[in-house]
Amino acid sequence: MFSRLRLWMTSPRALWGGGLSLVLVGIVLTAGFVGSFSVFTEYTNRLEFCVSCHEMANGPYAEYRKSIHYSNRTGIRAECKDCHVPQEFGPKLLAKVVAVKDVYHHLAGTIDTPEKFEANRLSMAQRVWARLEETESRECRKCHDFKAMNLGEQGRRAKAKHPKAMEDSKHCINCHKGIVHELPKGYDPNG
Repeated sequence: MFSRLRLWMTSPRALWGGGLSLVLVGIVLTAGFVGSFSVFTEYTNRLEFCVSCHEMANGPYAEYRKSIHYSNRTGIRAECKDCHVPQEFGPKLLAKVVAVKDVYHHLAGTIDTPEKFEANRLSMAQRVWARLEETESRECRKCHDFKAMNLGEQGRRAKAKHPKAMEDSKHCINCHKGIVHELPKGYDPNG
């Protein structure tokens, strides 16, 4: 096998034999994977999919519907995918693989009642916050960019805090936990 591979790599003529079929199979498999992943991603990124289990519908979705990310003066709505799914292919693939554990916990009954969900809520939130810390609030910054902010239009507190945050290289999640979803019981802002 290695001799055929070496021949294919060193001889242009060999490319039109077995080598070409290897390349074509690789291209077809890659295109199939990327295409299937794109269809899967589009389906699982829909708001209807995200709230199709009762844990989400009765908890986080209800909270989200009360937030400024759901209804605001500009009419711009951020949905689950906008905050929880990266746009770039590699990070998106990783996020979808990691999200399988949420489906597992739904099916396994780990979070299938409001009590169980609340018991696990702090650790779930901490995982999301850690990812946002790691990526410097990448998903938030798709819409919220310090450079695009008009501080004169912001409230007194934001006017005072945002310049210092920029100076200290802070990003959204450093100060804005609990904007869309309620803070979990046991959350310590100092710890």
